[in-house]
Amino acid sequence: MLKIWSWNVNGLRAIMNKGFMDILLTDKPDIIGLQETKLQEEQIPSEVLGLKDYHNYWSCAEKKGYSGVCLLSRPQPLSVKQGFDVPRFDSEGRIIIAEYDSFFLFNIYFPNGKMSEERLQYKLAFYDACFEVMQTYRKTGKAVLVTGDYNTAHKPIDLTHPKANQEISGFLPIERAWLDKIVEMGWVDTFRQFDSSPEQYSWWTYLGKARDRNVGWRIDYFFIDKEHLSIVKNAGIRQDIFGSDHCPVYVEIEV
Repeated sequence: MLKIWSWNVNGLRAIMNKGFMDILLTDKPDIIGLQETKLQEEQIPSEVLGLKDYHNYWSCAEKKGYSGVCLLSRPQPLSVKQGFDVPRFDSEGRIIIAEYDSFFLFNIYFPNGKMSEERLQYKLAFYDACFEVMQTYRKTGKAVLVTGDYNTAHKPIDLTHPKANQEISGFLPIERAWLDKIVEMGWVDTFRQFDSSPEQYSWWTYLGKARDRNVGWRIDYFFIDKEHLSIVKNAGIRQDIFGSDHCPVYVEIEV
């Protein structure tokens, strides 16, 4: 059994001062995908590089202090790829795709569309490119897990105030339609296979003590192709873990 985590850490160097290493060494996930690391390779903390039990892989944005993803993995992947081979997406350091014996793992920090119409269109184009790559890897016959911060809540149950956010990027109909599309094409939101309850969130704004009041959004996911759903034995959200405005989400898979 493998336990795989996904966590938007909102700055890896910042979360190092908030117990990140203790969390990692206590819970010992087999694989953890981090998003929004916000660093260049020369800024990677030595404590992380020095982890004896984990192989580590990085994709950093060309823009300093921005975006970035990391994969820490006890089992050594067969191969690791950074990007979709689309320069305007790959330059932002949002994508790591790792191949293992029986599955592929996508660790992705999907764009945020709130800044401008231009960034919203970038996000939608990124979604479309990601879907094409997901479908391509699916044809290999191996399981495909796509995790990360999707930056969109799918259903009204997935955020505290759905009506108030219908015109806000992160819950726009056009963004949610992409999630509808991948579900229709046979991709499964693993968490909802195990928990159908409301108020299960993975992100809370830092404003207004939102986390204390559990006023949040579920925007961090593990999706898997339906052909391999049976390998997923558990999925959940670690709301007990702090340090970022997101908390980790996880799956346990049988390989």
